[in-house]
Amino acid sequence: MLKKTVLNAAHRAMNARMVDFGGWDMPVNYGSQIEEHHAVRNNCGMFDVSHMCPVDVVGPDCRAFLSRLVANDVAKLTVSGKALYAAMLNEAGGVIDDLIIYFLTDTHFRIVVNAGTAEKDLVWMQAKVSEWKLDVTITQRRDGESFNGGPLAIIAVQGPNARAKVWQVLPQAKAATEGLKAFFAAEVDQFFIASTGYTGEDGYEIMLPACEAEALWNALHAAGVAPCGLGARDTLRLEAGMNLYGQDMDETVSPLDAGLIWTVAMKDERNFVGKSALTATGQQKQFLGLILLDKGVLRGHQQVITKQGNGEITSGSFSPILQQSIALARLPLGVQIGDEVEVDIRGKLLKAKVVKPVFARNGKSAI
Repeated sequence: MLKKTVLNAAHRAMNARMVDFGGWDMPVNYGSQIEEHHAVRNNCGMFDVSHMCPVDVVGPDCRAFLSRLVANDVAKLTVSGKALYAAMLNEAGGVIDDLIIYFLTDTHFRIVVNAGTAEKDLVWMQAKVSEWKLDVTITQRRDGESFNGGPLAIIAVQGPNARAKVWQVLPQAKAATEGLKAFFAAEVDQFFIASTGYTGEDGYEIMLPACEAEALWNALHAAGVAPCGLGARDTLRLEAGMNLYGQDMDETVSPLDAGLIWTVAMKDERNFVGKSALTATGQQKQFLGLILLDKGVLRGHQQVITKQGNGEITSGSFSPILQQSIALARLPLGVQIGDEVEVDIRGKLLKAKVVKPVFARNGKSAI
């Protein structure tokens, strides 16, 4: 039996094409994936991301717990509402999950973890609380499951007109969110509104009581916000050079090899799970972008042949903005931006150019 978000009926009412996404019944598109992609780049679109799992971490030892749990440094979080992107590692330095941590108070943080890893993440976190003997309570807040505080749904509204559309539907949110910088959140009534998007565009992620999600979804749609599915979400995040857990990294991949060096705070004396392994192994590969120069489509697991050795594509697709096939790839150290390499596509070696792993943002090419 597939899991369903609280918006499942709303998706079906809008004639979404539903697919099995990691055990969840989710919309892949509502008609044209390309149109949904351009709606976000040029106007405004919305995504149901209620399969993601918000987790509240509460207690006097929150900072001590998170400081040891993740590779990024939560000491950076000093202003209420500030968010931090971080990797949670295993002892071997592999990525258990990539997540976002929001600082609310010194005794209350909120973490959003990936849908497919939520169960193992919670088990891991609880085990570490017990092992380290810390005074911390961990409560998952995903919809469809019961607990104190009530389930939360998440609707992401993305695009150059996203803020205006959200304020049109939620006018009470404008004052608190108008000046919201990237990677901050504000609480407005029952809404937790964050600027931590996954498309390379401006916008908000709105957490709210699950029972109120369908009304907000329909109100946004009535205001002209296009519903968008997983297909557009993937091409948007790929153009923006954003990692997808399970494709671009997993428990066997170091964050140093997944383009996440900027999220690993190694220089301070703080010890975190996986630090000793990262120190011992260092960076083995680099994470770069590819643009296909020949005709074809780049896909995950295709082999990349370079003068320095072979690499592998982790994510690939067709870019609606660039009108070319693009990819993220793990390549040997020594490969340079601008190098020409070859990609093995069904036995044919096609030419590709190495670029910075950000292809398009804010509605236009970044190449």
